[in-house]
Amino acid sequence: MIRAGSRALAALLFAALMAGGTAPASPARAQAAPRETLTIGITQFPSTFHPAIESMAAKSYILAMARRPITTYGPDWALTCMMCVRLPTIENGDAVPEIAPNGRPGVRVTYRLPPEARWGDGTPITARDILFAWEAGRHPQSGFGPSELYRTIHRITVEDPRSFTVHADKLTFQYNALNDLPILPEHLERAAFEQDPRGYRNRTRYDTETAHPGLWFGPYRIASVATGSHVVLERNPHWWGARPHFNRIIVRAIENTAALEANLLSGGIDMIAGELGLSLDQGIAFEKRHGARFRVAFKPGLVYEHIDLNLDNPALQDRRVRQALLLALDRAQIVARLFENRQPVAGSFVNPLDWVHDPATPAWAHDAARARALLEEAGWRPGPDGIRRNEAGARLSFELMSTAGNRSRELVQQVLQAQWRAVGVEVRIRNEPPRVFFSETVSRRRFQGMALFAWLSSPENVPRTTLHSTQIPTAGNNWSGQNYTGFRSAEMDALIEAVEIELDRDKRRALWSRIQAIYATELPVLPLFFRADTFVTPRWLQGLVPTGHQFASTLWVEQWRVGN
Repeated sequence: MIRAGSRALAALLFAALMAGGTAPASPARAQAAPRETLTIGITQFPSTFHPAIESMAAKSYILAMARRPITTYGPDWALTCMMCVRLPTIENGDAVPEIAPNGRPGVRVTYRLPPEARWGDGTPITARDILFAWEAGRHPQSGFGPSELYRTIHRITVEDPRSFTVHADKLTFQYNALNDLPILPEHLERAAFEQDPRGYRNRTRYDTETAHPGLWFGPYRIASVATGSHVVLERNPHWWGARPHFNRIIVRAIENTAALEANLLSGGIDMIAGELGLSLDQGIAFEKRHGARFRVAFKPGLVYEHIDLNLDNPALQDRRVRQALLLALDRAQIVARLFENRQPVAGSFVNPLDWVHDPATPAWAHDAARARALLEEAGWRPGPDGIRRNEAGARLSFELMSTAGNRSRELVQQVLQAQWRAVGVEVRIRNEPPRVFFSETVSRRRFQGMALFAWLSSPENVPRTTLHSTQIPTAGNNWSGQNYTGFRSAEMDALIEAVEIELDRDKRRALWSRIQAIYATELPVLPLFFRADTFVTPRWLQGLVPTGHQFASTLWVEQWRVGN
């Protein structure tokens, strides 16, 4: 989420060797003279390549080059079509309100696929591929997410091979946004899914045969995968859109950011992904040293750095403890000293750039005295070593976990640890490789106390998957949902359901204000700050436009070009 002088550079190169080293010479790199290959460095490797199983930024970044969503938000934060001929609206007649089977206002929305759209093996993409994805996602054991998407859509009708109608039991303000419903190749995946829905996630071709061309339909298709190391994408001969410039794109996962920077300086990679690369402080320092050689851009946006609290932990079930934990943190100082005040302290999960942000949301400025008072009130008093204990003698001690190898995040952890220690709270730091942290520890709620990571969201993103009580991952729902804290609030559930179906912006704003107030009072999550992503690109690369939200810049990779 930094370095100067020859000795520091030597240390970085040594770190790169220890972490996997600079990419060895290969035929792909030998072709670099005409710049037909682009090599990108990122800090995570996907735990799965299936587009509907598990949410991970690394997977989204890579798959955006090899497949496309039906709709998405563009760099201008406006909803747009990617796999539909035009965006359906009530005004143009492609969306029509109707009464759903539950007797409530619903909507039917008709989408038309591009007539020339094909899978990478030449098979036409049809409405049956969307129908299969929806049917599989509705299965209670599929583990697809977000699960609410599959429940809200109560029927999909195939109008013709290239047209389908989505029938939803809610008329929401996002009625025509089909960003999260994947397109899956029925001709390759249906048989495997129907044979064993629960075990499908372990047998899908997306992981057992990732380089199969029929899985992909973007300007590139995945040609090979070295697990934990790199992914090679090659031009898709069946892509119907603008021809991409590069013959091949290699995405290398280098989890240690020191090694990532060293690989860039030594030529092992051409660029560092803004979505998954250097943190802001590293980017600022890098620009000062190497700005003449590389283009460094900082994009503020909807990347929310925060700490999920496991509310199954008895100590964390007390709201006073959660509030004290936040009061003990001097987040403004962290932002000032580490990030030169280039990113704002977060009051909730809603970014100040988003129109629904409420500046009146309760704030928790640093107040160590008040934090101590709340802990005393909650029954936690200092022991002989300064760490607080309750009447039973249990220590107020938590484990703080995050992704290993991110120097900035690890530095933030150390500052948090010291600030909590100052009010009598013991925090032990234990980090894991990102693919383990996200696929096992977080998604299955195995963290003991605190999990530090970031959410990437879309504009006006309704927090159903992260805050609604039905979205708590369990073995019973095959670990679907992203309410990793285990937060349960009847009022929050009701507000989420109300804001989704409110089409009036002013009324919706009032609902959003209350959502933010509950979040900032109950604090199932400790807000830290909203990140500004650092994009480090070679000066010859043109056409890359950062989005500032969860949909990666790689969704427009065919616009990337070599220029002056």
